[in-house]
Amino acid sequence: MTDFTYRSPKTTVRQSPIHGKGLFAKQALAAGEIVAVKGGSILTKQEWTVLERELGSAEIQLSEDLFIAPTRPEHREGNMVYTNHSCDPNIAIQGQIVFAAMRDIAPGEELTHDWATTDDLDYTMTCTCGSPNCRRTITGKDWMKPELQEKYKGWFCWFLQRKIEALSGCNSAPSSPGYDDNIDSQVVRDDL
Repeated sequence: MTDFTYRSPKTTVRQSPIHGKGLFAKQALAAGEIVAVKGGSILTKQEWTVLERELGSAEIQLSEDLFIAPTRPEHREGNMVYTNHSCDPNIAIQGQIVFAAMRDIAPGEELTHDWATTDDLDYTMTCTCGSPNCRRTITGKDWMKPELQEKYKGWFCWFLQRKIEALSGCNSAPSSPGYDDNIDSQVVRDDL
């Protein structure tokens, strides 16, 4: 199997109590440390809709009409980040395809992100994260909830952050942990 996705050597993929396979910390991870970088091909929404029927969920939405995903069954595993959803996540997106630790993470912890920070799709799913703060049901439109916008301020993918700012009438660049407004060369974000 060819890995198109980078997963930190401090992580491992194994069976998850949440769902299927998950990404776990083998060693301690520091807050802000890069955990994974999603790999794959850039596809239009129409292209991914056709492929998803065969490949299953394996994408990150980059914009309204662009996704990064595998294009062939034999590439699926190498394109996966293996981050399950949690309503109490410990990693989040930074930029378009980079996942970073939101806090210090101990060895053995499953690395999860809240799909509200990356998805703007039409789905409803029963949540099995087991968090005391579990929402029980998650949707592809959870990013619109004001309480989640506040909770994950600075942790949304670029295209969702722009939508949130448009809804609130704010046109400034999104600030995120580690983002320095004084550095001209930094790229602002977009998103598994």
